[in-house]
Amino acid sequence: MEYLKNIGKSLLYIFSIIIISTFMITTLNYFNIIGTKIIAILKVLIILIAMFVGGYLIGKNSKQKGWLEGIKLSGIIISILILFKYLGLQDKFSINHLVYYLILIISCTLGSMIGINRKKA
Repeated sequence: MEYLKNIGKSLLYIFSIIIISTFMITTLNYFNIIGTKIIAILKVLIILIAMFVGGYLIGKNSKQKGWLEGIKLSGIIISILILFKYLGLQDKFSINHLVYYLILIISCTLGSMIGINRKKA
């Protein structure tokens, strides 16, 4: 039960960061404060930071093998993204998407490895 609580907490942080950041960027774009090229960069950075923070939290709360916890968490998030992107939007799969998902896995795994090393003994 504790494990599911930790995963739920990490998923909540990830989705909260993504939603709040997207809302702020959309507002800035609406008032023409930032351009479309910056938005394209921020889209990638937001999810990378969110995955890193979620991985950090799951690593900090896990007992051992932070890298494995990060891979599990990123697998859950990527499954949700794939279901939304390919089943909901009927988008075609490309190599760019594969590279993007691998970067997300690395970000979450790195965050969980740092998180497990930062927890109090």
